[in-house]
Amino acid sequence: MKINSFKKILIPLFLVTFCLNGNTQTLRNVENTAFINGEKLTFNVYYYSAITGKVNAGEAKLEVKNKSVSKNGRETYHVVGTGQSKGAFNFFFKVDDKFETFIDEDALIPWYFTRRTREGGYKKDDEVTFHQSKGLAVSRNAVKKIPENTQDILSVFYYARTLDVTGVKPNEYFPLSFFLDDSLYVSKIVFLGRQQIKTELGTINCLKFKPMVLKGEVFNEPYPMELWITDDLNRLPVMIKSAVIVGSVRIELISYEGLKNPFSSRVTPGHGNGKPSKK
Repeated sequence: MKINSFKKILIPLFLVTFCLNGNTQTLRNVENTAFINGEKLTFNVYYYSAITGKVNAGEAKLEVKNKSVSKNGRETYHVVGTGQSKGAFNFFFKVDDKFETFIDEDALIPWYFTRRTREGGYKKDDEVTFHQSKGLAVSRNAVKKIPENTQDILSVFYYARTLDVTGVKPNEYFPLSFFLDDSLYVSKIVFLGRQQIKTELGTINCLKFKPMVLKGEVFNEPYPMELWITDDLNRLPVMIKSAVIVGSVRIELISYEGLKNPFSSRVTPGHGNGKPSKK
């Protein structure tokens, strides 16, 4: 075996051993009033441009599996997120994504994350094991030191739903960070105020936010996205609007089941499908 091959094996092994023998980080305890096992959310994805007009581009789903899973001796929520393009949009930009995470039920941090991304000609597969108590993330290609309570791209959404917004004022923000593609991204979500919006599920009282995202090939400004979540204990994402390089995207909640709390923010019903909360 060549020396370079030994390096690829021994260096990550050394880093893992060194870091795991380091100082232990304290895990937090988060009160989760927003979701439970069995919650399922389904979204329609629409694409808009001057050339295409409004196109029903695909469907996305978020599901918290019915049963908890033990990871590192702790109970976790097993969450699966999928997204697929459909119809004529497949000829324009085919998408077939799947993300999975196992979120600690007490600390709301991930222990294990996987992704399978297929977007146009872009492909990405990865898995990350989080050694949260030792401040370490191990992916297929790297070993990285991470701060306390680091999230992945999926678990950060569920943690954000538990944030206490009591007394928050417009333009105040919450700092958020997540680990993706072997890098730690520090972001924030800015509160814009309360707003009543009409959706396929009906008229809903919402909290409006503007998440900060990174510049890149898709987004061309720091705050191109707007997010509406229900103004109740569920904190459901009911609509997301985002500008992209060409056109814009709207993601809208069309069905739900297994909510932890009553859907009390809905003022009038619509045409979407919903099942009662677990209570």
